[in-house]
Amino acid sequence: MPGRLIPFATNEIYHVFNRGIDHRPTFTDRNELRRSLEAISYYRFTSPPIRLSKFLIQSTEIREKLFEELQLKNETLIDILSFCLMPNHFHLLLRQKVDNGISKFIGNFQNSFTRYFNTKHQRVGPLFLDQFKGVIIETDEQLLHVSRYIHLNPYTSYVVKNFDDLQNYPWSSLPEYISDKNGICDTETILSNFKNKNTYKKFIEDQTDYQRKLHKIEHLLLEDNL
Repeated sequence: MPGRLIPFATNEIYHVFNRGIDHRPTFTDRNELRRSLEAISYYRFTSPPIRLSKFLIQSTEIREKLFEELQLKNETLIDILSFCLMPNHFHLLLRQKVDNGISKFIGNFQNSFTRYFNTKHQRVGPLFLDQFKGVIIETDEQLLHVSRYIHLNPYTSYVVKNFDDLQNYPWSSLPEYISDKNGICDTETILSNFKNKNTYKKFIEDQTDYQRKLHKIEHLLLEDNL
C-alpha cells in the first residue's frame, strides 16, 4: 500500500473509506460481511498474536483466551467511532491512537480480507483501491454530520428500503448507537453530544429523505458531465 503524502496525526479523528477496484463488489454475501467485521474487530489491536485466519481455526476455548488477553491489554491502533460496510465499499470513522495506527489497521484489515476473498473466489490480485481515502474531522459539527452520513449510507444507496430496515442493518454501527447492543465502537464520543440514544436516532431519521435526494442529484450531475 503506497504511503500517504500527508500522514495521519495521532489523537485526531478521520473519515476513512475505500472501494473495490473498478467498483466491483467487495462483500458479496453475509459470510464475507461477517468475516470483514471479524477482521475489523481483531486488527484494531496493536499486536494480534497470530493471523486472523489462524485465530479462527482455533478451538473456542483458545479463541476466547487470546481475545480476552487482547482486551485486557487494551492496546489498540485506533478507536472505531462508527462504521458501515456496503456491497462495494466501506466507511470508517477512526481516531488514531498511535503513530501510523490508521494505515497499519487498514492495511491489516484489507490484506486479511482480500486473502480470504481471493481464496474463496479463486482469484488473484488486489480487491480494494491501493490508496484509501482519509478526511480529517476538524469540528464537532463535522463529526456529527459524518457519523450520520455513514449510518445513513445503506438507506441513501437503496441497500435497505426504509428506516426500520436501516435500524436493523447488521453491517453498520447504528444498532450500537440506538439500542443496548454492545459492539466494537467508542459510541460515547458522539453520543455525549445528545441527550440520549433516542435523540441521536431522531437526528439520523430527520435527514433520511434529504440525504437520499442529495444522492440522486449527485448522480445526475455526474451523468451530465460524462
